[in-house]
Amino acid sequence: MAALQHTPIYLQSTKSPPSIPRTTTLLHNLSFSTTFPSLKLKLAVTNNGGGLRMAASAAASYATALADVAKSNSTLDATSNDVEKIERFFTQPEVLDFFINPTIGTEKKRQVLDEIIASSNLLPHTANFLNILVDANRIDLIREILKEFEIVYNNITNTELAVVSSVVTLESQHLAQIAKQVQKLTGAKNVRLKTVIDPSLVAGFTIRYGDSGSKLIDMSVKKQLEEIAAQLDLGDIKLGV
Repeated sequence: MAALQHTPIYLQSTKSPPSIPRTTTLLHNLSFSTTFPSLKLKLAVTNNGGGLRMAASAAASYATALADVAKSNSTLDATSNDVEKIERFFTQPEVLDFFINPTIGTEKKRQVLDEIIASSNLLPHTANFLNILVDANRIDLIREILKEFEIVYNNITNTELAVVSSVVTLESQHLAQIAKQVQKLTGAKNVRLKTVIDPSLVAGFTIRYGDSGSKLIDMSVKKQLEEIAAQLDLGDIKLGV
């Protein structure tokens, strides 16, 4: 199974998020509408397209609201770093299962959330955002929200996201070369890479970029072997890896 890893953003100047003291008590008392004023209006969606469409709209609205707050206080890059930290936690099935379990009380969830916030040193508005999701019983949308935030962030910063899959971890200089090539192909101001370890490729690597990964550069041995098999009319033979 492919394993997702995060790599730094190349071809873009980044700033490390400042050290933020814990303000858990204050965060719990902050007003929903005061902290995220655009969220209340954007969540006024109808259910014309069914539950899935409404959930997608809600996730996009939450993500946009978080981005709006980050833009307003000039912490967009730092908030993006926070989102990556949060993603690492919620990609663990047991973490998500805990927070969406209806038999676990809100206070218990807040306690665990406080630990995540403290260990990750999240910005105050990011921490408050997570508390809002727990209080509103919308933490079940967290993965969708994180994906939507990435889209919003990339649009705001003119950043092209490329997913690089390889059998082994690529060296930083190789990733930098890939980032430059993607920048040439797309004309994007910034390029952001995510790496995936995929043993099925045998050797080499693939690069997915564009809208929803619609464009592919395949430099893998697996692809070459498949082409050879097709030429020899061996399409039904599966390659053992």
